[in-house]
Amino acid sequence: MSHPRHVMSRTLLSLSILCALLAVPPIASGADAFRKVTLVEDTLDPIALEIAPDGRVIFIERAGKLRIWKPDTDKTVLAGTLPVYHESNGSKKGGWEDGLIGLVLDPGFATNQWVYLYHSPLDVGENHLSRFTLKGDALDADSAELLLRVKVDRDVCCHAAGGMVFDRNGNLYLSTGDNTNPFQSDGYAPIDFRSGREGFDAARSSANTADLRGKILRIHPEPDGAVSIPKGNLFPPGGSLGRPEIYTMGHRNPWRISVDAPTGFLYWGEVGPDAQLFKTERGPAGFDEINRTDTAGNFGWPFVIANNKPYRAYNFEGGKSGELFDVKGPENLSPHNNGAKTLPPAQPAWIYYPYSPSALFREVGSGARCACAGPVFHADPVRTSERGLPKSLDNHLFLFDWSRNWIKTVDLGAQGNRPVVKAFAENLEFKRPTDLKIGPDGCLYLIEFGTAWEHNEDSLIVRIESASL
Repeated sequence: MSHPRHVMSRTLLSLSILCALLAVPPIASGADAFRKVTLVEDTLDPIALEIAPDGRVIFIERAGKLRIWKPDTDKTVLAGTLPVYHESNGSKKGGWEDGLIGLVLDPGFATNQWVYLYHSPLDVGENHLSRFTLKGDALDADSAELLLRVKVDRDVCCHAAGGMVFDRNGNLYLSTGDNTNPFQSDGYAPIDFRSGREGFDAARSSANTADLRGKILRIHPEPDGAVSIPKGNLFPPGGSLGRPEIYTMGHRNPWRISVDAPTGFLYWGEVGPDAQLFKTERGPAGFDEINRTDTAGNFGWPFVIANNKPYRAYNFEGGKSGELFDVKGPENLSPHNNGAKTLPPAQPAWIYYPYSPSALFREVGSGARCACAGPVFHADPVRTSERGLPKSLDNHLFLFDWSRNWIKTVDLGAQGNRPVVKAFAENLEFKRPTDLKIGPDGCLYLIEFGTAWEHNEDSLIVRIESASL
């Protein structure tokens, strides 16, 4: 009789040979295997999380709750609640993605306990970026400092974004969506210039240099609650050429963003439109994008998409097509635009993929899309625990897709003409990954939003850690 160990060895060898023949990777093992540990189950519409230096997981729910999971007790406490506008207030006209939608901790959180929240106040057509102080595990509502106001149209769906991140210089980045209804543009560029159709025209927001929507903003919070503008934003101080808070523009819904501290590169996922086919009279099919930059720029929406594929001007009144938009100097001729007419050149996307299988980025798959950019992992043997991510993932960017339920990586040190997207943790399943952060222990912390669009009973906060199968 063979020894059980020998039987297992032959079985694994046979499995590896079979997988190689079928071009299927074998089951992960050793340092490349991962497991999920559930931290929080009782959460409703969790939207963003941060990991405090002491290991607490601070997260927000869209209806206005700030909650904290405590590793010492393995319990979750309610830190505070903000009154916010969101569709559950009874309005189905708009605000479908508003609420408490953005969270980031101050770089000096360990000493100042400052928390930044991006939220939708009641009874005002604005979203606010505010700073609060945590006292222990409680949010001090009286500590609120209003840093930035973003005008929004409450009666319009969709795209609120709300990603936030700090860079190594203490600059705070905030992503905002185009706040434009996409459902009457057949999945192509929503550029309806007719009177009374402002909510169907992304040129009034994303392509408007005088508007903070459809942008990634960069500001520097000061200790006294004031805000200064860092050098190198897209427009100079004063506002004569455009809002000085704008770092990048031409975005549809840059929902999740990150900054790689050592290099200063900003990464973001761009959730694209729904057209499944190219149409000569309208333009390209819809693409999602993963973008990166270390300089300010215009990324084209709603006039350009993907690797600088231009849309055509389109008359929604008569259904007539016009000229292709100029990639090198797109013009915003919308009557709803109160900013500059000639815009900076459009920048091409870094990674981009449609509904159908991508010829360039096969690893992303096909189907519905919702691209998100996660953090860059840098191995730190001093800070990383035994359960932390392996050194083999050093200098890797994490990507995730809310609709396709995967997490992938890109090796930022690899040489080549284009980035190579690789699989991650194929032994695990994810239910709508929503926010992904690296903790001080070197593990990944993830929100799984659940199987439905909202009000899930299977939402989770989990930790992804190395495991040996």
